[in-house]
Amino acid sequence: MDHLIRVGEKADEDSIRSLFIEMLKTIYDTDDVKGYDEGYLDRYFNDSEDRIYVADDGRVIAFLSIEVHHEDKDYIYLDDLSVTRECRNMGIGTKLIKKAESYAKDIKIPAVLFHVEKTNTDAMRLYERLGYQIFLDDENRYLLKKDI
Repeated sequence: MDHLIRVGEKADEDSIRSLFIEMLKTIYDTDDVKGYDEGYLDRYFNDSEDRIYVADDGRVIAFLSIEVHHEDKDYIYLDDLSVTRECRNMGIGTKLIKKAESYAKDIKIPAVLFHVEKTNTDAMRLYERLGYQIFLDDENRYLLKKDI
């Protein structure tokens, strides 16, 4: 099945929140996790450069949140990526990351960065296949980078 990758909307917020909780439970192997604070996602729905992309097959099955940074060097930061369990290993995460990279090119941002937990070896393999490299060893996680 082909999944539509599109910009997330306010109407997707409940699905995004559920996927975030699912991601945290998977990463930390516990049900004792806390979701987004109230209002946290609003910045993605207010026409700023920050974006949430979702994968949609009639329902939201994955999302990737993107923060745009204009500091010493411009970059985008991939904040959260979650694919619902039954849809993993179908290339959806890859499609979302490629959409983020395309967005970076469109707005003339030269690099993509994000953190991955050191224990998340499946994700690390995916990111390495997509051309990301360890930029910084940040205690229990790595900061990965890819120049666009």
